[in-house]
Amino acid sequence: MCIRDRYLKWLGFVGIRPTQDRAISGVDLRGPGIIAQVDPTTHPTGIRAVECLWLHGMGDSAVSVFFSLAGYGRDARQRADELLLPLFVMDLTGTPQPVNDPADDLIRMGPWSGPPGGDE
Repeated sequence: MCIRDRYLKWLGFVGIRPTQDRAISGVDLRGPGIIAQVDPTTHPTGIRAVECLWLHGMGDSAVSVFFSLAGYGRDARQRADELLLPLFVMDLTGTPQPVNDPADDLIRMGPWSGPPGGDE
């Protein structure tokens, strides 16, 4: 189990498993009520990746969480904030660090604080 899997478990998500069809869906991890993507590239994650992950989450009625090694482009961060999609960046030790308010909210309130984008 890698650090991001343990981190998601620490946040309260259970049953996290790697997806079989990552090349098709772009989603790396799934669990009950959660999908996550990890961008290991050395270029900032773009808006298209953020929007695609959000759409997958909406289709599955799941919280979408994004992890990036190189951070996020300005437009991607702005769009994630609008969509209430938690963004994390992996620090040099591989530990996820929150990048935006939805990520801080997820840490503070846990996974079952309500549907993505819904009223609490």
